[in-house]
Amino acid sequence: MSEKNFTTEEIQKRVDEYISQFKEGYFSPLSMLARLTEEVGEMAREVNHYYGEKPKKKTEQENTIEEELGDLLFVTICFANSLNINLSKAFDIAMTKFETRDKDRWTRIDKEDLK
Repeated sequence: MSEKNFTTEEIQKRVDEYISQFKEGYFSPLSMLARLTEEVGEMAREVNHYYGEKPKKKTEQENTIEEELGDLLFVTICFANSLNINLSKAFDIAMTKFETRDKDRWTRIDKEDLK
């Protein structure tokens, strides 16, 4: 497995090339939302096992939070691709919103705190 850093364009293209080889193609938006919800549940389960009060049973398979984040990312990319949404643009819209709406919401770190 490579440790390459991909651009969002490369990621979306790679997922599209993978999905395009199957007759079924992308799922419907409603099915995609169900898949995303399922993956969020699996992520929650892993976080609860590692950081919560519910340890894994000895019979349960070891998954990592990294794997679950990857699954979430894959389904999110599928969702975006199926609706022809450019994730770079979506990310920029979201960050601009947070950088303006929430710019004074949190306590900033003083430069002296960084020393």
